Amino acid sequence: QVQLVESGGGWVQSGGSLRLSCAASGSISSIDVMGWYRQAPGLQRELVAHINSRDNTYYSDIVKGRFTISRDNAKNTVYLQMNRLEPEDTAVYYCHANLMPSGGFYYYDEWGRGIQVTVSS
Repeated sequence: QVQLVESGGGWVQSGGSLRLSCAASGSISSIDVMGWYRQAPGLQRELVAHINSRDNTYYSDIVKGRFTISRDNAKNTVYLQMNRLEPEDTAVYYCHANLMPSGGFYYYDEWGRGIQVTVSS
């Protein structure tokens, strides 16, 4: 069974930094896109950033210039370096991967359970 496990969340003051990690485990044949979404209380889940297998990246306008996404394909891990954090970045951050399991025939979307990031003013 494939799992995505996030780590690195927590509490930080405004202007600070955090680094999120998400490791995919299980029988995986390949991973195309990996990314991060977030959901603040009362709001819809939104895309933060994603990176594909060719290291092409996308950032939402809200985080562009402050966050950096990267991945280690050998470890099936994606990272999100978050700098100059603001209280508005407070949310549960979810890892996402579009992947093909071993022996599978198609890609599907897998999600992590989410990790809390809290930024105080």
